[in-house]
Amino acid sequence: MKAYIFPGQGSQFRGMGKELYKNKKAKSLFEEANSILGFNISDIMFEGSEKDLTNTNVTQPAIFIHSVIITKIMEESFKPNLVAGHSLGEFSALSAVEAFSFEEGLLMVSIRAKAMQKACAKTDGTMAAILGVSDQTIENVCNNIDGIVVAANYNCPGQLVISGETTAIEKACRDLKEKGAKRAITLPVGGAFHSKLMDSAKEDLSKAIQKTNFKEPKCAVYQNFTAAPSINPDIIKSNLVSQLTAPVKWTQTIKKMIEDGAKSFIEVGPGNVLQNLNKKIDSSYETSSASI
Repeated sequence: MKAYIFPGQGSQFRGMGKELYKNKKAKSLFEEANSILGFNISDIMFEGSEKDLTNTNVTQPAIFIHSVIITKIMEESFKPNLVAGHSLGEFSALSAVEAFSFEEGLLMVSIRAKAMQKACAKTDGTMAAILGVSDQTIENVCNNIDGIVVAANYNCPGQLVISGETTAIEKACRDLKEKGAKRAITLPVGGAFHSKLMDSAKEDLSKAIQKTNFKEPKCAVYQNFTAAPSINPDIIKSNLVSQLTAPVKWTQTIKKMIEDGAKSFIEVGPGNVLQNLNKKIDSSYETSSASI
């Protein structure tokens, strides 16, 4: 069984999508995206600086556009049995399996990005990557610190990202180094994603999701919030909203997909972040990039 996986924020790179633009169908979709968003995001993707691409309002739509366009030009070769996406990538996965259209997905992603950016501006939050110590140790340290600090991304064994108030993150990093973490480094992100500090973004995202006509996807979608498959539109909607302030259970998701019969994983989108994570989760399963 083929599992297609879609990356999230952090997989962007300068010039992303430029080669895709040579394809006639891709070019049409890039132009459609520019019209939907009201600005030429394709210009930023192709020619913008790294700083331009790290703006959440640009990054999230850019990755969604890049990923979904790949599935559109794969045509008959895109035949997933299972799909999943890392954070933002869940929207790409859902659009790819026709739970909603390209336009509907891009509008939701744009609203999500703006709402998250607004939440970041209201709070003093950040994230940090913790390497080389158990998930349980990290959770225990976070639970014993005053202030908001939580496990945010269960990326792979030995790599977990924490999120929360800046002072609480700094304290957690110090404590985790004392507990044996090989590295505990603050990340260059705009805020505390997948934590309570994103609460204010939920309302805007929830409204956008509820206004969108979700259909049953062509195959099961394994969602970050539960690490479990779903095809029920109402459950999918609820989990997408919950995901904003809950951890991304990527390790658990990949293990569940393997348990349910996934034999190979194909990453669809910019970069190879998920391929590298998957190799650390279970190196016995093939992981590759989508070929177009």
